[in-house]
Parts: sequence; structure tokens; C-alpha cells
Amino acid sequence: MAKGPRPGHGPLTGVRVVELAGIGPGPFAAMLLADLGADVVRVDRPGGAGLGIDPASDLTNRNKRSVLLDLKSDEGPARVLDLVERADILIEGYRPGVAERLGVGPEACLARNPKLVYGRMTGWGQDGPLAERAGHDIAYLALTGTLSMIGKPDEPPVVPANLLGDYAGGSLYLVIGVLAALQHARAHGEGQVVDAAIVDGAAHLATMIHGMLAAGSWQDRRGTNLLDGGCPFYGTYATSDGGHMAVGPLEEKFYTEFACLLGIADAFPDRWDLARWDELRAAVTERFSTRTRAEWTEVFDGTDACVAPVLSLTEAPHHPHLAARSTFVEHSGLTQPAPAPRFSATPVSVRGGPALPGADTAAVAADWDVPGLRPDPHD
Repeated sequence: MAKGPRPGHGPLTGVRVVELAGIGPGPFAAMLLADLGADVVRVDRPGGAGLGIDPASDLTNRNKRSVLLDLKSDEGPARVLDLVERADILIEGYRPGVAERLGVGPEACLARNPKLVYGRMTGWGQDGPLAERAGHDIAYLALTGTLSMIGKPDEPPVVPANLLGDYAGGSLYLVIGVLAALQHARAHGEGQVVDAAIVDGAAHLATMIHGMLAAGSWQDRRGTNLLDGGCPFYGTYATSDGGHMAVGPLEEKFYTEFACLLGIADAFPDRWDLARWDELRAAVTERFSTRTRAEWTEVFDGTDACVAPVLSLTEAPHHPHLAARSTFVEHSGLTQPAPAPRFSATPVSVRGGPALPGADTAAVAADWDVPGLRPDPHD
């Protein structure tokens, strides 16, 4: 029997979650719930999810347990409904209508468990002209206007990995939704369906920008505004060794310190003279190009100039501040971001490595009292 994550850690201890295996934002949302202490049982399909990622390295499956079920088999849907009967939350990321055709849609699940929170994660949402269309993070960002804001004005928009759509606009909104619905279910005994669409979340993330646009303080052109790289004192600059420094002293007292340490304080007394922004950017660029990233890091160390070195993924865990906070941890031989946020009374942690498909079937059958899950001893 596989040894799954230990129970009793985090504010969601006692919450049971069924995750129907998928890719992208659904697994990440379920990981976040697991990080917060929920008992997440991932229903894996025979053959895997199709992305070719080694399950032993798939960190989005940490702190979970896995059972192996074929939803297209005669008994598969019935076993999922057995789990649903004992669960608080279900998460699925199929195209609209697929869960229904498999026999594990909202109607079937809520009939079995009226208090269930049924979380649906898609890109386009459960309805609308594009609901049935395939898509990925980049397309969802494109239609919401969010992608248009990222990059230089004379170049194509820059792809922000899949962090902004899948995870910020998708996973985090799904988690907010299911936890809010769980609160309602516990208060009123009424479950419901949560429709989390990446297009909705990605659009919602830009609420402040839309307000600035309405007020006339934001241009609908990328690379021309205060927070999109258009401002010479909010952006990144190359150093002499090919590294980069991130610069962001927006407030006057921080900018004053920045300009003094960079050595341009006397050249540009009025940083809000937009007509001289190109000139100011050129001066900042030239100054950063005279020293290495390490040298500039030392110059700005311990100051309020709001300047930081741009670290790589492998460098970040070794930064003194992140190391002191244990922002990254090592578990099962894998360096990974620690669970976030932090709690004073119910601390969270990485309790178990990535759940291997089907490895916890017997344990879940016993813990959740689902006899039908138990492996056949004759197999």
C-alpha cells in the first residue's frame, strides 16, 4: 500500500475533494486545495493525461492521493459517484457536456450528494459561442485584451508562459469559487455548480487597468503606460554580463534614492516630463550596461530604491531572503515552491510527493469507505 500525504495539516483539514484528472489549471487548483490541507483524491485514467510528463516529477499532484478508474468502463462512473457521496468538492476540466456523457456531470453528482460543490474549469466557460471550441491559455488571454498589454509597442505581444491565464485567471478563480460555495453549502446545506472560465478570470484581473482606461490615465497601446514597460523607471535593464535588473521606484522618495545610486540624479530633475522619457530610458540603459548584475545588486542592496536582480528559476531558491523564508522547499528529491499563503494556527506544508496514478486506491477505499474501489485480490 502506498503511503500518501499525512492528514491533519492546514486550514482545509477534513475537506474531501475529488479531482477528475486533467491538465493545466484543474490539477493546479486541486494542488492548492491539497496544500491547504484538503484530502484530495485524484481519479486518474488508464494511460495518463497525454502530456508525457513523468508522474514522479509532476509537482501539481503533490499532497494528493490517486485512484485509477476508467470512466468509460461500466463500473467507472459508479465508483466516482461513490466517492462523490463522501466528498465536499469535485473538480473537473472537461469540455462542456463531456462529464455529463460520462455519467458524472452535475445532475448525477448533486443527486447523489446535494451538498456537493461541483467545480468546472474551462477556458471559454460552460456557454457562449466558443464554449465547444478547443483552446489554450494564449487564446483566452488574446480575446480578453490581457495579452495585448504585454510587450514592447513595436513588437508582437509577449507570451507570459501559462501563468496569467491557466493559473491566475483559471486555477485561482476556481479555488476562490469552490471555497465560497463550500461556505454556502455548509451554512445552508445547498451545493451548487461553479463555472470557472479562464476568459472571465483573465478579464477580471485587469479591472484596475479598465478603470485607468476609463479615467484617461491608460492608453490602449502596450508599452506606453506606467505599469507596462512604457515608463523608464518601471521595467528591466540589461547589465554588462548579460543579466538584468528590475526597476520600479514609482514613489518620489524611492525614485530619488534610485536616481542617486544610479548616478543620474542631476541629469533628469523632472521624471514626469513624458517628452523626455526616451532620453531618460537611454540614460538608465547606459548606466546599467556599465556593471555586472552582481555589482548592481550590491549597489542597491539594503536600500529602498526598489531595484532587484532578475533571477532564473534555478537561482531563485538560493536567494538569501527566499531561503530565510523557506519560500522553496525540497521534498522527495524535488526543489519546489512551498505552499502559500501561510497560516499562524494551521500551518501548511508539502506532506507528500507527486501522487502516482492508482498508487493509493486501497488506502482511499478504506479511508473513504468505498468498498468498490478495493483492488480485486485475484487481479
